Amino acid sequence: MATSATLVATIAVVPASAAAQPGPSTGPSTGPSATGSSASGPAAGGLDRAALRAALADVPEAGVPGVLAAVRDGRYDWRDAAGQAYLNKLRPMQPQSRHRIGSVTKTFVATTVLQLVDEGRLGLDDPIGQWLPETVPGELGAAVTVRMLLNHTSGIGNYTNAMVDSYAAIDQMQVTTYPPADLVAIGLAMPPTNAPGAAFSYSNTNYVLAGLLIEQVTGNDPAAEVQRRILRPLKLTGTSLPGADPTIRGPHGGAYFAPFGARDLSEFNMSWAWTAGEMISTTTDLNTFFRALLSGHLLSPATLDEMLTTVPFLPELPQAGGYGLGIYSMPTPCGEFWGHDGAVFGNLTYSLHSRDGARQVSTGINISHYQLGLPDAHPIDIAWQTFLLTAMCPTGDVAGRSAETVLQLPSVTRMPGNDAVVPVG
Repeated sequence: MATSATLVATIAVVPASAAAQPGPSTGPSTGPSATGSSASGPAAGGLDRAALRAALADVPEAGVPGVLAAVRDGRYDWRDAAGQAYLNKLRPMQPQSRHRIGSVTKTFVATTVLQLVDEGRLGLDDPIGQWLPETVPGELGAAVTVRMLLNHTSGIGNYTNAMVDSYAAIDQMQVTTYPPADLVAIGLAMPPTNAPGAAFSYSNTNYVLAGLLIEQVTGNDPAAEVQRRILRPLKLTGTSLPGADPTIRGPHGGAYFAPFGARDLSEFNMSWAWTAGEMISTTTDLNTFFRALLSGHLLSPATLDEMLTTVPFLPELPQAGGYGLGIYSMPTPCGEFWGHDGAVFGNLTYSLHSRDGARQVSTGINISHYQLGLPDAHPIDIAWQTFLLTAMCPTGDVAGRSAETVLQLPSVTRMPGNDAVVPVG
């Protein structure tokens, strides 16, 4: 069993590990849409459904209860699931299941902030003290800009590092409603990680401040603004910001936090994450959102360019990828992909996309923190990341690649040099 100090270290959200240099990106395919594993033929467009099914089936074999995924190549769609929705009852995982997506929430929130920039209501280089003078007063409020919140260069501490200091704290978080201002206060009381603007340092506090910023500029609850600006226009009916409601509404599976054994944490008050990570979604909704975003349907070209301007996760290794404004870039064997990942108690998510939005994969599993205390790559990580590469890369691009290559996929919820941990965020 992990000590409190170990638990704190593993629940911090930190930058990506190194990855291979990108190669040429893949373009869209054409042809009729086909959804699900029953689609005729082993391959259509760049989708090899037999390979995808086999790779997805290997994930439960490696130890997860259940996994779900949606893959898209141009006009071709594939959705499937494998394994069980629950550990204590035989119910297959369903492709349409809803899932807590953790920090993938940040891309939705950043897009909302950037729409306010497009409307001339907010400037990326506005000091946040101009908008939130009582929340972030004085020199810090004058030095930290909106851009620094969105690309995690503010230097403000990550409140979840301080909040999760024991297993009892997780029990408390499950049933507690936290005012956003209290979350910010925890982060501001922590030692700064760097001078404002000096370096990337992932912090959930930045995105709670982004939520307060949306509230201040619009006069509306940020969840209502995300709903009005993104969810409703894109018809993302499986996506929601539940606030203090602990229930996942609609079809869903369990959410198993591995150090708690078989205990299901799908009922959880997500106010502790708020605009940093409270959202629920489906893999299909995530692909729809990211395609609209990367295709330029949600932001002006100039503002989308700002969003995709990154700071390196590791300054000494810029080829390992970088963080933009609520979205990150990562190299793969078949080109650069964009997206985000999320980790909350019992659910892990990846949502990754080619720059043109033509090749997409969103996938989630219903277990988390299974790597605590393990120094080596977990079989789940190997199997799941093999599936990701199978989905991202055209048939044959990953043939013959070693497990070491597969494990180079970066994630902002992984600690560089220690792929055996998956923190919350």
